[in-house]
Amino acid sequence: MEKKMEKDEFQKVATRVSVVTIIVNAVLALFKLVAGLVAHSNAMISDAVHSASDVFSTIVVIIGIHLASKESDKEHPYGHERLECVAALLLAVVLFITGLGIGADALNNILQGDYESLKVPGMLALVAAFISIATKEAMFWYTKINAKKIDSSALMADAWHHRSDAFSSIGALIGIAGARLGFPIMDSIASLVIFVFIAKAAYDIFKDAVDKMVDHSCDEETEQQIKDCVKQEKEVLSVDLLQTRVFGNKVYVDVEIGVDGSYTLQKAHDIAEQVHENIEREFPKVKHIMVHVNPAGK
Repeated sequence: MEKKMEKDEFQKVATRVSVVTIIVNAVLALFKLVAGLVAHSNAMISDAVHSASDVFSTIVVIIGIHLASKESDKEHPYGHERLECVAALLLAVVLFITGLGIGADALNNILQGDYESLKVPGMLALVAAFISIATKEAMFWYTKINAKKIDSSALMADAWHHRSDAFSSIGALIGIAGARLGFPIMDSIASLVIFVFIAKAAYDIFKDAVDKMVDHSCDEETEQQIKDCVKQEKEVLSVDLLQTRVFGNKVYVDVEIGVDGSYTLQKAHDIAEQVHENIEREFPKVKHIMVHVNPAGK
């Protein structure tokens, strides 16, 4: 019952955040597009396209989280948690491609050297850049807080996508301000710097998702905490082996414990069950535990 409530909460929070994200990005993209067209700002139009791509990215997150929340079935006895990692991988790729487009356009503008032909953007574009920065930074913190709350890698990926958008808008702001001050090349230089930030965020998201898909172990601190939890059972004389693997946003644990070799099979089984219950109670992220009992000292 408790597991079901936890899963329902996960789905509820993720869906709410994703719907808010879609609405905000759609409105923001439309506003920036209008501002870019009216104020003759290519930087703002590009930023509008960037925001529009986020609508697609968030839809991918919703699909990934929905699939990851499905119950185990005959074909997938260990559940569907890794499907959320697939969504995070797709987001990382979209993020990198978007950043690559920004970087390539900026480099092309710098190399061509024809700065006089660039139009000076109007004040509306500058205002739109300020509004975009404030909105995307607020969305970053809103999404990040909720991602930590339900421990969702896909939602966390979407949060960093918001932060990359804020950097993109900062680049647009610098470029627009620079152009209005008589230095149009600043737009391209700022965009090139933004690409580095976006590429770094995409790499971090990609690496985290891959680690969770290839049975990467928990960090040493978590494993030590699990060992300490096992040792709290007074009948456990030793922890002979502990193996952990991260599976989506869940953890699987295999542990071998040493107990008095003279105990009956029933007694050893009861000890193993108690260790299992202790770990499950202390570590909510642990989905599956296998406890093997060895005669102590053997």
